[in-house]
Amino acid sequence: MNHNQSQNCSVLLIDDEAMAEDLIGYHMSHQAGIRLRYDNRAELAVQLCRETEATVVLVDLRMPGADGFDVIRMLRATPDTEQVPIILLSSEDGADIKARAFSMGANDYLVKWPEARELEARIRYHSAAYQARLERDAAFLELRQREEELRASQAALHQSQKMEAIGQLTGGVAHDFNNVLQIIGGNLQLVKMIGGVNQQGLARIDNALNGVERGARLAAHLLAFARRQPLQNAVVALAPLLANMDDMLRRLLGPRAVVVTDIAPQLWNTEVDVGQLNNVMLNLAINARDAMHGEGTLTIRARNEPAGAPLPDNHGDSTCDYVLIEIADTGAGMPQEVLQRAFEPFFTTKPTGQGTGLGLSMAYGFVKQSGGEIALQSTEGEGTCVLIYLPRSLAAASTDAPAPLQPLSGGVETILVVEDEEDVRSSTVDLLAALGYEVLSSEDAEQAARLIEEGARIDLLFTDVIMPGRVSSMELSELVRRKLPQAQILFTSGYAEGVLSHDGKLPAGVHLLHKPYTAETLSARIRHLLRQRSVNAV
Repeated sequence: MNHNQSQNCSVLLIDDEAMAEDLIGYHMSHQAGIRLRYDNRAELAVQLCRETEATVVLVDLRMPGADGFDVIRMLRATPDTEQVPIILLSSEDGADIKARAFSMGANDYLVKWPEARELEARIRYHSAAYQARLERDAAFLELRQREEELRASQAALHQSQKMEAIGQLTGGVAHDFNNVLQIIGGNLQLVKMIGGVNQQGLARIDNALNGVERGARLAAHLLAFARRQPLQNAVVALAPLLANMDDMLRRLLGPRAVVVTDIAPQLWNTEVDVGQLNNVMLNLAINARDAMHGEGTLTIRARNEPAGAPLPDNHGDSTCDYVLIEIADTGAGMPQEVLQRAFEPFFTTKPTGQGTGLGLSMAYGFVKQSGGEIALQSTEGEGTCVLIYLPRSLAAASTDAPAPLQPLSGGVETILVVEDEEDVRSSTVDLLAALGYEVLSSEDAEQAARLIEEGARIDLLFTDVIMPGRVSSMELSELVRRKLPQAQILFTSGYAEGVLSHDGKLPAGVHLLHKPYTAETLSARIRHLLRQRSVNAV
């Protein structure tokens, strides 16, 4: 038994005769660690026990009104006093009365008046036992809490590992899918450029190209979930960006839905890919519209969350400042089993053909890749709220506007195309040749490096990122920079994992064109880089 515990006794004495305090209090007042409180109001036993934080109650058996048995009954019937030790004091020494006292819950029974040292010893014993019980219960409670926290952490780890495994799989699938789309789209664009196709045929080609574009969006969503989509980040002021979405969201939700925006003043800046953020907001708005069946209220809230504010599921860095965006709807809400799987790609509760199940998964991957946190709050029948935490940026917001897409244009410069997929390489070479360029091609970086070493003069290197062979695309680009410092370099990939991106962001000065790309996009990027080459050469 802990010696310190045995010294801290709070004794509540309940007796109808005040001389009881004198008889007991004189001795107790000279003993270290014992505090005595006397009261004659037995009917207030529970209240007095709480006020004194009693570790032992001494109570007289025979009193007018409520007696010692009533005190035992009251204390044992109250949860926070049911375990407090009770010593019954009585002038009666009969076995029957003692048996009744113990059966009702008394811890001890003393005949008045016990010798002072014996009474002190019993008080200390019962008080220490009670305090030890409290410590044991607190330890068990803490243990249960730690076990719950451990189970929650293990579940979060399992979910994180599952999402990472799914992300690796979807990233690889998206890469191969993008290459297939590039083959289809590139050849269709070549057919259009060659000409000789009637109007009905052109309409069919355009329909097929629309299908390629839809497939590219699906692949982009997969890569966003997998956090393998290189982000074109810029520092932005969220307040005007969110405010400008108001009209678009109203049109998207329809006339029976209400859009409410609640943006806090002096909202902090954040560094984010604006195009991807717009996609996330649109996908979440579509989910909300479907959940509300076209009517209800969609609320967009934004506020600053300073360091130290609690983050969802205790994830993220609580020492950082965040900007919080909430997208809340008044729809049907989600049951718990759906809520746990909501971020998984292709998981949807919508009927077949009415949803891809990629909206929330894309949002999850984008926010995580942007260094933020995302969480769902939902109650069946009451609606759903998506919480997006984006890290604060102290830099000033960028004012650069995206350049408009230019019409198809070509040139006479020399371009080296490096692509291990033969069908992709063939369609790209033919496309660039049709635009007037002198085109060289290689099936891997090693073959392209030999061309450069042997003296080939090029104006632009257009190379896939991920290729087999002993020479990587990055090593090839470094060789071109050494041998031909005026040449421009444009990378392309359907999946640039671990090669170009640092924390999911493109390094400064690196130019990347995502597959599948259109003829217009490719020609515009090449002309832009070649114009830069001309300016730098002056």
